[in-house]
Amino acid sequence: MTTVTTKQGDVRGYTSDEGILVFQGIPYAAPPVGPNRFRPPQPPEPWTTPRDATRYGPTAPQEDSSEEGMLPRLVIPGEDYLNLNVWTPDTTGRLPVMVFIHGGSFTSGSGSLSVYDGARFARDGVVLVTINYRLGVDGFLWFGEGAPNLGLLDQIAALAWVRDNIGGFGGDPGNVTIFGESAGAMSVCTLLAMPAADGLFHRAIAESGAGHSTITPATARLIGTRLAAILDVEPTREAIAEVPMERLLAAQAQVGQEVIANPSTKRWGEVARNVMPFEPVVDGDQLPGTPIECIAAGAGKDVDVLIGTNSEEARLFLIPTGAAAKIRAPVVHGAALRFKLPAFRAVRSYRANRPGATPADLLAAIVTDWYYRIPALRLAEAHEGTYVYECAWRSPAFDNTLGACHVVELPFVFDNLDNPGFAELLGDQPPQQLADAMHKAWVAFATTGDPGWPAYRPDHRVAMRFDTESATTVDDHGDERVLWDGRR
Repeated sequence: MTTVTTKQGDVRGYTSDEGILVFQGIPYAAPPVGPNRFRPPQPPEPWTTPRDATRYGPTAPQEDSSEEGMLPRLVIPGEDYLNLNVWTPDTTGRLPVMVFIHGGSFTSGSGSLSVYDGARFARDGVVLVTINYRLGVDGFLWFGEGAPNLGLLDQIAALAWVRDNIGGFGGDPGNVTIFGESAGAMSVCTLLAMPAADGLFHRAIAESGAGHSTITPATARLIGTRLAAILDVEPTREAIAEVPMERLLAAQAQVGQEVIANPSTKRWGEVARNVMPFEPVVDGDQLPGTPIECIAAGAGKDVDVLIGTNSEEARLFLIPTGAAAKIRAPVVHGAALRFKLPAFRAVRSYRANRPGATPADLLAAIVTDWYYRIPALRLAEAHEGTYVYECAWRSPAFDNTLGACHVVELPFVFDNLDNPGFAELLGDQPPQQLADAMHKAWVAFATTGDPGWPAYRPDHRVAMRFDTESATTVDDHGDERVLWDGRR
């Protein structure tokens, strides 16, 4: 047992079988319930006796079913869910710090999944932190009054806790890297644009998410008003706070299902583009503009950035669900038109680069570019000195059809190939050399700001392509990239 002193009181962790010091379930803010519901995060109450930090704390309320598809779900009930976890090799050092922000469409997930175990980062000289934050209605519902983006304010409160306390865990508060996947990557890019987060981190890694996923206040009101109608209550936070959580989560899920069934811009505003009803709101104050606009205007200019995507992100949403078998050529052309591409030319180009591709293969490639790859490149273009990567390793799961899908990079980044939670995603014998390469690059970037390859420039579009044999590329699929000029 090891005890560390924080500003709120002592916490007592344990030493893992690998010799790593682990501290779990440490509150960084007061429980967001009662008078703290729908308020910015409040300081946690201090404690006078050492607090047990040997098990994960509660997780944010969410439905107990997976939306990420290939990751397990962990739901731990309890009110004190604004908590975090720390892995460190030694409490006396001054090591680089990495803070991981989990994904889950802003409605699910937690930093307490075993697949995010930070022991391998600690083994390699990094203090690793994972966090929980408010999700869905509690994190992102807004009618125009009170504080918006409470889930993001929670993330900022966690980073303030890191600044104030991580030195006691052997970390350097002057060298903090935030990194996240999917909605966590969108959070990373949004934090780059938020004045309240300025100075709380020094490097940022965005995996499969960029700076385009936000909504306007008008769209936030559309979502909130429909939620209130389902619940048959007034469209106010106060009225919705009176609804039992189980019923609220069911209504939240219903809104998501309605958006998917009828993704009408007139009905749902920007949410119709990406079918995520709860996401950051551009309120003009906390979030002055869309992250990509703010970054292009200079926000986060002193922060080192690494961003990237997987080669076939959208396959996660087509293969396990069985939807791929139902895709026909008109659907592909319809998607290209919806994304404002020159449909026939675009489909012809994507097909030429993928001989023998099925309509589902082409749809996955176009959607991957629209939602993941092109936004990542736009951010790299907007932020000078950004490093770009692509994870191209194709998972053999689902009879070798899952491919380089969404979330596939995570086990390699964390070097947790042996975690059973990744078994369905990875199939048999995933390549350890890929984990060695990706994990090493993330550690190097967090330590020095340089992952080991040249930065991306509009006149020299270098990226690292991670696979069983990794190498840099220059403007890979450039003929497809130019199709999106002026469109994303």
